[in-house]
Amino acid sequence: MNNDTTITAIATPAGMGAIAVVRLSGPNSMDICERVFRPSKKGKKLAEQPAYTIHHGKIVDDNKIIDDVLVSIFKAPHSYTGEDVVEISCHGSVLIQRQVLELLIKHGATHAQAGEFTLRAFLNGKMDLSQAEGVADLIASTSETARKVAMDQMRGGFSNQLKELRTQLLNFTSLIELELDFSEEDVEFADRKQLLSLVETMAQQTEKLLESFKLGNVIKTGVPVAIAGKPNVGKSTLLNRILNEEKAIVSDIAGTTRDSIEDIIVIDGVTFRFIDTAGLRHTTDTIESIGIERAYAKISQAQIVLMLIDVRSAIEETLEEISSIRKSLKDDQKLIILANKADLLDANSIDTYLDNLQKEFAEISVVPLSAKHGQNIESLLHVLVKDYQIPLGNDEAVIVTNARHYESLLKALENLQRVKQGINTNIPTDLLAMDIRQVLHYIGQITGAVSTDEILGNIFSKFCIGK
Repeated sequence: MNNDTTITAIATPAGMGAIAVVRLSGPNSMDICERVFRPSKKGKKLAEQPAYTIHHGKIVDDNKIIDDVLVSIFKAPHSYTGEDVVEISCHGSVLIQRQVLELLIKHGATHAQAGEFTLRAFLNGKMDLSQAEGVADLIASTSETARKVAMDQMRGGFSNQLKELRTQLLNFTSLIELELDFSEEDVEFADRKQLLSLVETMAQQTEKLLESFKLGNVIKTGVPVAIAGKPNVGKSTLLNRILNEEKAIVSDIAGTTRDSIEDIIVIDGVTFRFIDTAGLRHTTDTIESIGIERAYAKISQAQIVLMLIDVRSAIEETLEEISSIRKSLKDDQKLIILANKADLLDANSIDTYLDNLQKEFAEISVVPLSAKHGQNIESLLHVLVKDYQIPLGNDEAVIVTNARHYESLLKALENLQRVKQGINTNIPTDLLAMDIRQVLHYIGQITGAVSTDEILGNIFSKFCIGK
């Protein structure tokens, strides 16, 4: 990447709004802006103005006025990218945004690639790689818990822990490498007991981080909730009611839902990903059969299964249906029974039906409702949040949310186990050093201490333009 260029991009979302921000970063940011900016108060050039100041004026193309703007100045190295940065706040007309951007490019700026501002921040030492990924997660966060975890990662909570472990291991590595230099002398500079203690501590902390990924993945992508049941029991109606939109097709014809339909909703700061599945029944329809197979696959992947039943069905048939689903679930999957179409029976009949369900499944939450009329939907949402509290713990808890980090930690743990085994079996120093280097390599991949253009390209290509 060429850091000698000055990049520019629209930093605000695409479309028309009250204002828009066009950002410049690079060695010629001030100079390029000077060529198109006419300040209201004539005086010093932008480069001579104090950092963190805002200046009113006009963007002009020769003698043509494009817009009234505010220009904010940030000087290297005290800016987001570590370079000179200029931000032009203009009116949010799509035409004005485009004209300002094209004018800056005309005068020497290069259009920024996706994530290039944050990439420059990484390359200039303003943040490490995991912190940069935290920026992307913060932008994409849709719930309070996701925001909290992303903010902690962006501030270095995760990388600080890794850097501390890596630094301690590096100290031992230097002593191990020194032993290799004096291999003919048969000396031992690195205390093997201390090294073993450190490796065991690192392995425990790495395992803890790996275990947190399951929770982290839920925070980032949402709690998967599968809506299951027979055809025409009201699954699609329930999904539409929860989402408050006509997401799924509702029909009296059995088997209308042929494939899974997904959408998310945030409830009390927790993101839930609802999945409407095909009706569960025996069928000879080839297409519907594929949908049912996919339904069972989605149910197996869900953390919460909403088992929808029709209260008008025979209780014996319903108990058998619930038992069948229950047996297919894993121990860590939560089952909630929804007694739908409760509005079609009198109060005594509903109470009797619910009593029979609770006698058979005392430990399972049972919620009576009417998906069609929206009755008791709030109670269902309350049960969902109550049954799935995200245990963030204290503010210092580190949670892994990134699949790339998880993979690197997994490989680091494998090599830590090799180092531990090597110390216990007294393997040659050169082989021990090789395994330690691998641990350092995989931990370094997370923070960017070890990186390649391929890794960087893959990470920053997922960013939005202008960040």
